[in-house]
Amino acid sequence: MKKFLSILLAGTMLFGMVGCGGNTDTPDAENTDTAAEDTADAIENTDDVLVIGLDDTFEPMGFRDENNELVGFDIDLAKAAAEKMGTEVKFQPIDWDSKEMEIETGKIDLIWNGFSTSEEREKTFTLSKPYLDNKQIILVPADSEIAAKADLAGKVVGAQDGSTAVDAINKDDIHNEFANLATYDTNVLAFQDLAIGRVDAVVADIVAAQYYIATNEDANLKILDEDFGSEQYVIAAKKGNTELMDKVQTAIDELNADGTSAEISKKWFGEDIVVK
Repeated sequence: MKKFLSILLAGTMLFGMVGCGGNTDTPDAENTDTAAEDTADAIENTDDVLVIGLDDTFEPMGFRDENNELVGFDIDLAKAAAEKMGTEVKFQPIDWDSKEMEIETGKIDLIWNGFSTSEEREKTFTLSKPYLDNKQIILVPADSEIAAKADLAGKVVGAQDGSTAVDAINKDDIHNEFANLATYDTNVLAFQDLAIGRVDAVVADIVAAQYYIATNEDANLKILDEDFGSEQYVIAAKKGNTELMDKVQTAIDELNADGTSAEISKKWFGEDIVVK
């Protein structure tokens, strides 16, 4: 269908130029190419391509490997779901703090990247059923004197901007005792600042923290027993787009039934932790 539309578009443009033969002005080639590319991009965002917005630094859910290829649990799961749906999938890195605008304006169809559910997000988006459990943990240096949430009083705490980690922190009275809450574009930047002592602790998704510790042993970090609460990962579509979400949910249910989601989970987490 996309090839047919592209051919039809090219034919229409050619007919228009021939029909205006009396005009001696020649269209600028560069402008013509740009217009064609813009139109092609518009055609690309049709029903047969599922555009998924993500933070491409969120290990291990969706991130770039050493070859700059997008990999991760959510990447594999989304590809498998798209195959079940009979559609192509396109992954679009976005500014995580602008995710609401990205989906509202139609630049992306779904947010699928370790996206935690919350009361506010339930009002803003149409959400899937939960597919993974999550916690907002407290990460500190291995030799830190911080042993509990109460010890964060007077400390500088980091978290990803626009994340449910910030929401969880702000719901807890302890945040009024922080020396400062430093927010970052990505979890990785927060973890890196923690490792070099620019912040005293970081609140983040447990899967992100565990993966960072496992792949950056020299960072010398640990997760405290106490946390900022449990939550679950979901997939988000534009509010009211139940037709798309029903298709996605059906695909996820099929992946759970045939064991595909379990295999993807074992690949990235070493065990099946998918919520079914």
